[in-house]
Amino acid sequence: MALSAQQIPRWFNSVKLSSFITATQLGKQFQRRGKTLSHGFSAQPQMSSDNCFLPWGFKTYRTSSLWNSSQSTNSSRQEISSAQSALLPSVNEQTQKTQKIPRFDSELSLEALDDLPPLSPLQPVSEEEAIQIIADPPLPPDTFTLRDYVDHSETLQKLVLLGVDLSKIEKHPDAANLLLRLDFEKDIKQILVFLKDLGIEDNQLGTYLTKNYAIFSEDLENLKTRVAYLQSKNFSKAHIAQMVRNAPFLLSFSVERLDNRLGFFQKELELSVKKTRDLIVRLPRLLTGSLEPVKENMKVYRLELGFKHNEIQHMITQVPKMLTANKRKLTEIFDYVHNVMSIPHHLIVRFPQVFNTRLFKIKERHLFLTYLGRAQYDPTKLNYISLDKLVSVPDEIFCEEIAKASVQDFEKFLKTL
Repeated sequence: MALSAQQIPRWFNSVKLSSFITATQLGKQFQRRGKTLSHGFSAQPQMSSDNCFLPWGFKTYRTSSLWNSSQSTNSSRQEISSAQSALLPSVNEQTQKTQKIPRFDSELSLEALDDLPPLSPLQPVSEEEAIQIIADPPLPPDTFTLRDYVDHSETLQKLVLLGVDLSKIEKHPDAANLLLRLDFEKDIKQILVFLKDLGIEDNQLGTYLTKNYAIFSEDLENLKTRVAYLQSKNFSKAHIAQMVRNAPFLLSFSVERLDNRLGFFQKELELSVKKTRDLIVRLPRLLTGSLEPVKENMKVYRLELGFKHNEIQHMITQVPKMLTANKRKLTEIFDYVHNVMSIPHHLIVRFPQVFNTRLFKIKERHLFLTYLGRAQYDPTKLNYISLDKLVSVPDEIFCEEIAKASVQDFEKFLKTL
């Protein structure tokens, strides 16, 4: 079957012949013209203007396009004539003498094809070939979601299997740039092993990494150094694991910062080493959060609410969240409990959990007890009701044991407010 001029091969243009071969020599070497290579490849030499052959080129075609039994002999001759006319004059003269186009003497083996250089991305293709090309959809250069990259990233796929919530991570603009640059085996696996050795369970890794994906940018030796520092301050392994779970960014801070924070709370609150350590274990976010709310609340307790220093110490060791609580919430609760319910400072100090209670809950129960004539908060008198029982027990127990009423009565009363 004759080949058309468009089917003259073009692959492997970078391969150069070691010597120049004349058209006559090549005609003697190749006896069969248009020999088809295995697996749909065809090859034919190309000529240059100085009577020398250009580097060999190959081109991939569908088998059906090379062998078509219905093609006529006249069409084949026209294609041969067209191919010959496309050659340069020096080549035409030679072909007129031989009346033949050089052919390959033997088929190329698959092993030989493997050694050939790849197709150049600049290699021109015909319109028919372009239609047959099936390409994977390109990755979007800009995107608002990591879902577009999951199918193309082994790292993201494995993080999802660990339970990492990519929908939360992608809200941070630097997250995608960090995670897509990481290799799971080289960059992530060692961090996961470190966290597991620290005491983070498998079912906790996803939650932890969702909050602190930036730990993958930390040097492993720095992480180990920070853990060693905490151990030097007599924090047990169980306490460190608890602190890391409750304050995911803890290990992202340097030893200097951790040391300064511990020193601040011990000095500012005038606590012993043990009480300072217990305070941090219960609320490790004190080491990672801002110190401004802590300083502000200390002033509020002392200057606005009128608590003594030892009273403040007792309350914050019982309820560490009082150090970071909202200032407005603190003042509103204190004002209602102290000025409306007439509960003195020393009774509030005995039950500082009242500052962790919602104000509307305190109001509802106090008004219901006042309605029933049972709002008695003086421990020296009968029917004393402590702040503990007032706000910490569920409605059923409150109504039955404290208010001596039914839950239905309490609900009816609330509708009148």
